Amino acid sequence: MTELSDDERIDWLRLIRSDNIGPRTFRSLLQNCGSAGAALDALPALARRGGATRPVRICPRADAEREFEAAERLGARFVATCEPGYPARLAAIDDAPPLLAVRGNCATLARPMVAMVGSRNASAAGLKFAERLARELGEAGFVIVSGLARGVDAAAHRASLASGTVAVLAGGHDRVYPEQHVGLLDALLSDGAAVSEMPFGWEPRAQDFPRRNRLISGLSLGVVIVEAAKRSGSLITARFALEQGREVFAVPGSPIDPRAEGTNGLLKQGATLVTQAADVSSVLQPILGQYGTMSARETDGDQGPQAATEPDGDARARVAALLGPAPVGLDDLVRLSNSTPATVRTVLLELELAGRIERHGGGLFALL
Repeated sequence: MTELSDDERIDWLRLIRSDNIGPRTFRSLLQNCGSAGAALDALPALARRGGATRPVRICPRADAEREFEAAERLGARFVATCEPGYPARLAAIDDAPPLLAVRGNCATLARPMVAMVGSRNASAAGLKFAERLARELGEAGFVIVSGLARGVDAAAHRASLASGTVAVLAGGHDRVYPEQHVGLLDALLSDGAAVSEMPFGWEPRAQDFPRRNRLISGLSLGVVIVEAAKRSGSLITARFALEQGREVFAVPGSPIDPRAEGTNGLLKQGATLVTQAADVSSVLQPILGQYGTMSARETDGDQGPQAATEPDGDARARVAALLGPAPVGLDDLVRLSNSTPATVRTVLLELELAGRIERHGGGLFALL
């Protein structure tokens, strides 16, 4: 774990704010190039080799400096995955944000966390239970993580103000959604924190909320769903939790209330039933001794910086020919193209920077 210099932090922000670069591509670039500054220099050539038809847009240094100034005005700071202040469990997920903008009490992020999410139009009973559960879990030593939304999220935040709560934002820190929760956000910052991966000035869009949800589960040891309809964002959070190896808890509800259809469905699929805080803490207590450490599964594949390999034309053609609309894994591409893993990774990186492929869950790639 190393602290970035100011110049390195600017380079990290420029790289993640450049076109066609998400968290996984960012990590691949660091592994191939050794540093964010070297990756910025290599981007034009990598994109050209991937077949880009126009120059890749690289975030200008002046734009990154303006974002840092905006963060300072709000009292926020950028923490990188390689730094001690970055939440350890979040750093372990496959698509952890390289930089996390944090406001409030950063020490809160080092404590064990439990996520609580649920319906925006929750019932009175659901809100009352969410408040009681959040308060009791806070008293048991857990920080409550949620998304600052109306309904269950807001109830969980309010009930855990004294014990510590973390709000994960879908937009920039200066674009709080919903606006009615600006006061709630300000109230939680003294003993809690707010985090976002989005640029300052970013207004949250519908597609940004699922992206936020993976951070809610990624920060946490487990996720508690209080009320959720059959097709709700809370179920997306539960799915991320399962993919990340987190515990999933669900509060049972009336079978005739559509707001409980999703939670009751999770129980049928094996989620832990919750009627009191002890149901959550008894499952998570055994994990607390290992809190902050990465399992072999979580660190698998992180092999550190690797020398960049420039494939020849035949290797590029073989890998590209194997790609199509159906997602395919790295191992299959290596085997079928008769190439080395390093060669295939480099070709995929070039194609991604050129905007020709997209990543899917489970390390799969598909042609756009």
